Amino acid sequence: MNFTPKQNPLILGIESSCDETAAAVIRGRELLSDEIASSAATQAKFGGVVPEIASRAHAEAVDEVVARALKNAGVCKEELDAVAVTYGAGLLGALLVGLSFAKGLAYGLGIPLIGVDHIRGHLAAAYLEDPSLEPPFITLLASGGHTAILYTERADKFRVLGGTLDDAAGEAFDKVARVLSLPYPGGPHVEALAREGRAVVPMPKMLKGHGGYDFSYSGLKTAVINYVHTKEQKGEVWSRADVAASFQSAALDILVQKTVEGARETGAKTVTAGGGVIANGYLRERLTAACREAGLKLVLPVKKHCTDNAAMIAAEGLVQYRLGNFSPLSLNAEASIPLVRG
Repeated sequence: MNFTPKQNPLILGIESSCDETAAAVIRGRELLSDEIASSAATQAKFGGVVPEIASRAHAEAVDEVVARALKNAGVCKEELDAVAVTYGAGLLGALLVGLSFAKGLAYGLGIPLIGVDHIRGHLAAAYLEDPSLEPPFITLLASGGHTAILYTERADKFRVLGGTLDDAAGEAFDKVARVLSLPYPGGPHVEALAREGRAVVPMPKMLKGHGGYDFSYSGLKTAVINYVHTKEQKGEVWSRADVAASFQSAALDILVQKTVEGARETGAKTVTAGGGVIANGYLRERLTAACREAGLKLVLPVKKHCTDNAAMIAAEGLVQYRLGNFSPLSLNAEASIPLVRG
């Protein structure tokens, strides 16, 4: 493949790891379009994502969503310099739809294919919020599949300071939502209910170890379940809103605390964040206040770029494009990808 690398290439990003079929176009770090078709409403009827339904929805939507992204960006596919696509982690069937489409498009146009790790996409979302952002920086990653505090030393290197030893934050929110009889997805509904309550219900400590960055959501989730079941079995009055507020405070305050500590320990002057849980208003307020008090610059992606989207995939595609890291057409989807490969 012969092509001349550009400083500000035109990149199409495609995301299909779960229940969002998304496409976005960027020129350098300038976002030109950002389109999403979601099957979340259908999935909510089943209380969670059904992989087969998600895969069918992607297959039906991907061509239209990509066409819409190109049209709204004011470009045609022949102008593209690369196609970036999520290859993992996620639902295999869903991933294969987006990956297969991206392969065909890249091959047909004779341009590079860039396989993007979904988690690295969440880290790259901050680049779209602040085009001048450069490493080093600390990132709070909080999603349905991962929760960790990471230190990005340079564009191609980051390390995990610590994270959850079991459930991810988003997963815990969904499980607690079910206990509180709230709809799927649980995060937004727990947040809304928490606004009506007070954090007065005792919750276990999240931190594991002594002064480190590892914590556990499994114990917190179990504590909520036991509290609710005990109250119900005894016929005692209890407040769903207070439980939601108490859980949310316990689940998120530790993330803010440890993110700021990570910045101090590494000497990083900038903090970023990514992942669906970062759309939580309580977390955004607490993180903003903590960074301001600590004298740290905070680059917080808009809420729509915290949840699954293609803009972040295109942004990470730009990082890999500039590093010359292109993928072969034999690239396969992966359901699970470690935060840092050995």
